[in-house]
Amino acid sequence: MKELQDIIEKAWEDRSLLNQQATIDAIKEVVGLCDQGILRCAEPTENSWKVNQWVKKGVVLYFPIQKMETLEAGVFEYHDKIPLKTGYKEKGIRVVPNAVARHGAFISKGVILMPSYVNIGAYVDQGTMIDTWATVGSCAQIGKDVHLSGGVGIGGVLEPLQAAPVIIEDGAFIGSRCIVVEGVRVEKEAVLGANVVLTMSTKIIDVTGQTPVETKGVVPARSVVIPGSYTKKFPAGDFQVPCALIIGKRKDSTNKKTSLNDALREYNVAI
Repeated sequence: MKELQDIIEKAWEDRSLLNQQATIDAIKEVVGLCDQGILRCAEPTENSWKVNQWVKKGVVLYFPIQKMETLEAGVFEYHDKIPLKTGYKEKGIRVVPNAVARHGAFISKGVILMPSYVNIGAYVDQGTMIDTWATVGSCAQIGKDVHLSGGVGIGGVLEPLQAAPVIIEDGAFIGSRCIVVEGVRVEKEAVLGANVVLTMSTKIIDVTGQTPVETKGVVPARSVVIPGSYTKKFPAGDFQVPCALIIGKRKDSTNKKTSLNDALREYNVAI
């Protein structure tokens, strides 16, 4: 891996190296290892996450070395640089037409892909449901037993180039039409109600205590979150600006489905 990393880092600084076969082979190997889940753009550590910037760079460099070609999947035709992922049956993945995943995305056994999209460099762990018209952006990390509801948008790192991928940890429930971008991390078993939008500049306000507590970039484990707004002064006057409100916690329970349903009923959260 050290040799691969050195080649990728040098090519990132000097794009003329993309013409060399050794560089091309190294980039393709990195993407192939991502496709198998051996390499990840980010990986969990004991207390947090480690972003593997060099792997992310390898994914980004895959685009300029690839040529446009026609891809066919039954009656469908595509014209793109990145091959489609294959071998779903052997991998134990359920794929409903018209779900699409690109080569270089790892999708684990037991994942269900409804008509949805998973981009290159993404990692989707066991038992996760990617629901209808949900998108998983480039290099995003989706944990075990996550539910991405209909129309959810998980941001990627490619356009524009972001420093860190979005991370959705094990057991999280992301409600319909939520948007999570710019490297935001949603910790284990958190629940986002419908239409929550999270960027790195979005205020996440815990309103469960006597005074509000503001954070940004991370939704704490087992939090139940809904869309909110706060008043901000502008030269033209006072206006409402979107934020996210933590209104409670999922209860500790060995039965995650029961815990989720209780949270949604107790806090009257739309999903």
